Amino acid sequence: MEFTTPDLCDAFPDAVHAAAPILRDFGGVRRFAGPIATLRVKDDNARVRSLLEAPGNGRVLVVDGGGSTRCALLGGNLAALARDNGWAGVIVHGCIRDSAEVGGTAVGVRALATAPMKSGKRGSGEESVPVAFAGIEWIPGQFVYADEDGLIVAAHDLAAAHGGRP
Repeated sequence: MEFTTPDLCDAFPDAVHAAAPILRDFGGVRRFAGPIATLRVKDDNARVRSLLEAPGNGRVLVVDGGGSTRCALLGGNLAALARDNGWAGVIVHGCIRDSAEVGGTAVGVRALATAPMKSGKRGSGEESVPVAFAGIEWIPGQFVYADEDGLIVAAHDLAAAHGGRP
């Protein structure tokens, strides 16, 4: 997919919202985009795994972990699962671990930081609900675009609306 977030912001200033630059790039793919799927959890990644086990169909999983730095919500195994099941990326308002392994996996991953502790596995949380962090409301079905310059969100697919090219 050919785009840059600055070009999209210039071309569609009224259609995009830029996330505050609080998330670091950890994935093996730096530029990714897709429809948003959401999950809200608290120090528990059982539902993260469950969603990533399903076909991603080019979606981006946005995980609101409440900004917790106590444990990781994604690691090397889950990044590989995301890649293998066709997810374009995972954005975590929280931490990841196995950062070297995640960095070698062909999937986009953004998160606040790393934490070596594993999370709980209770299966608590909410799927397909609007979540808010980084100054953005992340709504299921909207589109996120990520590259070296940041993250932006649009209500619809900018590429589809403009002949396949954003």
